[in-house]
Amino acid sequence: MAEAGTGMASAPAGALTIRLARLRVPLGFAFGALALYLAAPTARTLAAGGAVACVGEAIRIWAAGHLNKAREVTMSGPYRWAAHPLYVGSSVMGAGLAIAAGSLLVAALVAAYLVVTLTAAIRSEEALLRQRFGDEYDRYRGAASREATGAGKGRRFSVRQALANREPRAVAGLLAAWLLLTWKATYNGTFWQPGG
Repeated sequence: MAEAGTGMASAPAGALTIRLARLRVPLGFAFGALALYLAAPTARTLAAGGAVACVGEAIRIWAAGHLNKAREVTMSGPYRWAAHPLYVGSSVMGAGLAIAAGSLLVAALVAAYLVVTLTAAIRSEEALLRQRFGDEYDRYRGAASREATGAGKGRRFSVRQALANREPRAVAGLLAAWLLLTWKATYNGTFWQPGG
């Protein structure tokens, strides 16, 4: 699949869905600030959450290295198995950051943010992709046809493509979030607590 990138669909997705999809980054900063305020990280939660978040980022990098946004229906790499692997990676990263934060309230905030914004982004992008690629996109969405035709097995991962898809921004964002949580744990004195 080709996650749509900057262009969003119009009528089929609905105005609220499109608006939420477009606001997911600014909303992410607002939710992130609130999550940082509410977080109670410890060395243990930072280590466990950081490991989970890195798995999520690895999924995103793999997907970004196969994706030619809004230009084609991508069927290689993780797109052979998942329609939205970038969002799968983002969700795993979010879960990792929620674990690192060490707070059930933060976990609930992260879950709410991801469910609302990623659902809106998926609906909006699917409408755009159906509009742009029609039957080709519908065939892609049929997992059985992907497996039967062996679609997407020929394209290789491309670091250049991952860079073109601006994946270093996601890496930097993940690193910044983890460092802020580490700073909070150090500042609050919970980083070096026994059992923490």
